[in-house]
Amino acid sequence: MEVNPGIKRTAAMAVLRHGDAFLLLKRGKEPNKGRYVPVGGKVDPHERPIDAAIRETFEETGIVLTKTQLHFGGVLVETSPTNYNWLCFIYLADIDYLPPPACDEGILEWVSFHDIPNVPTPPTDWQIYQYLMAGRPFTLDAVYNARLELLEMREEISGQVVFGEG
Repeated sequence: MEVNPGIKRTAAMAVLRHGDAFLLLKRGKEPNKGRYVPVGGKVDPHERPIDAAIRETFEETGIVLTKTQLHFGGVLVETSPTNYNWLCFIYLADIDYLPPPACDEGILEWVSFHDIPNVPTPPTDWQIYQYLMAGRPFTLDAVYNARLELLEMREEISGQVVFGEG
């Protein structure tokens, strides 16, 4: 499906956690190739975000989640003057430890919360993991330039600028 430039696409992500470690996907393709991200993807037409998170988790990991396992974490809105414009619903699921399964989207790896600043991630994600670990809901608004460099990120519930000068 072709999307008009600048129109926000809707996505859902499932952050899979065991203790203080996250099962993250080192992406093998764009966007965010080579970066560690939660599993997830686009919400299909007529699909609820929570159902997309369940579907995408199964497609990328083989893990079957239920709605009762997923807890709403927050929303990330990303705006740029390019075609990278997203509205992303982010869920958290605590799961049992398992060896990282094979994935056709990249390589799944367990990454400790404390090691996340040491691996390549999208510029928004460190803040997201901090909110999730603290059990605090969030609505993050991220603004990028044409080179997809993060200029500012504001937490809309509190109004606090969490990245950039505001």
